Amino acid sequence: MDAESALATLAATPISIHCWQGDDVGGFDRPDPTLGGGLQATGNYPGKARTIAELRADMEKALSLIPGRHRLNLHASYADTGGKTVERDELGFEHFDSWVRWCQERGLGFDFNPTFFSHPLADDGFTLSHRDPAVRGFWVRHGIACRRIAAEAGRRLGKRTVTNVWIPDAYKDTPVDRKAPRDRLEASLDAIFAEPVSPEWNADAVESKLFGIGAESYTVGSHEFYLGYAASRGKWLCLDAGHFHPTESVADKISAVQRYVPGVLLHVSRGVRWDSDHVVLFDDATRALLEEVVRGEFLGRTAIGLDFFDASINRIAAWVIGTRNAQKCLLAALLEPIGRLRSAEEAGDHTARLALLEETKTLPFGAVWDEFCRREDVPVGADWLEEVRSYERNVLASRG
Repeated sequence: MDAESALATLAATPISIHCWQGDDVGGFDRPDPTLGGGLQATGNYPGKARTIAELRADMEKALSLIPGRHRLNLHASYADTGGKTVERDELGFEHFDSWVRWCQERGLGFDFNPTFFSHPLADDGFTLSHRDPAVRGFWVRHGIACRRIAAEAGRRLGKRTVTNVWIPDAYKDTPVDRKAPRDRLEASLDAIFAEPVSPEWNADAVESKLFGIGAESYTVGSHEFYLGYAASRGKWLCLDAGHFHPTESVADKISAVQRYVPGVLLHVSRGVRWDSDHVVLFDDATRALLEEVVRGEFLGRTAIGLDFFDASINRIAAWVIGTRNAQKCLLAALLEPIGRLRSAEEAGDHTARLALLEETKTLPFGAVWDEFCRREDVPVGADWLEEVRSYERNVLASRG
């Protein structure tokens, strides 16, 4: 094993850190946002960000405690409209320019998401597959606008943006016609992606889901639908760790889908019995996910993003815990003696393979992680927690 090589790769691999952990997916584009689309943030821990300035300050504090150089993952509902109401199909780069400049000043990359929820035209649970062409057209225009914004952000930062499309469209109970909504979704996606956008500055991804609140029986954008769509249209496929059956291995899917799509976007999350978006742990499921990326040599064609929101604990701590755990899982994968493991497997020596895998689990991984934190000048171990507590006392407490 080459610890220096592992540390270099870890330092060069950004995690796309999601803005919506800081304000419970509220966003700022509507005066009184109501979370929809089957999404639910549980808990009422004090100190939620109420403005763009507060959200940025909270993210800066979190980033100061996370080693490495990372990316901001932003939803369109976090547009900086200067207090004006701007409909989502009328959004332009000017409404995200301040976010991109904020990223530029901090050396961050930028990823983007159209927001197909928490809006009156999504209240009945359908957007791009809506039977009403006027509603469908609104959401298509929103998707087109977001791709333009993302490509311009990528151009200005000199780093490609990954733009991810997820829609909540689904039925609570079993539908009679499963085909028509998927026909409409396919046509809507084709319309959104029709305009050429430089692949140098933007990569399009599509995200599936199995079930959720109010979506127990039928989801239009299922895994099979989006796998077929991404493979046939040359789009990236997003695999969200919480969007499959609890007993499915998302790790097992990576080597299967990577041969048919240009790249994979991972939404690293933790579902507990359902897509509940708990804070990422250094657990078996997350380790398996990153192990598969490393073992299959897919790191160059994989974007790693986070997707969880927990309002029951300090939100900044949630960012720090989740991001550092995703990095720990990646480091553990990079430290595997992959050459010896492959040789044993290719020789049919499954005894050696198992023995080596088990011995690896007790090697001094923690010492390498601590060294990474020291080199990146961030707190080692749980020392970061006191900084979060201090910020809570001096900043969050004043928010009421």
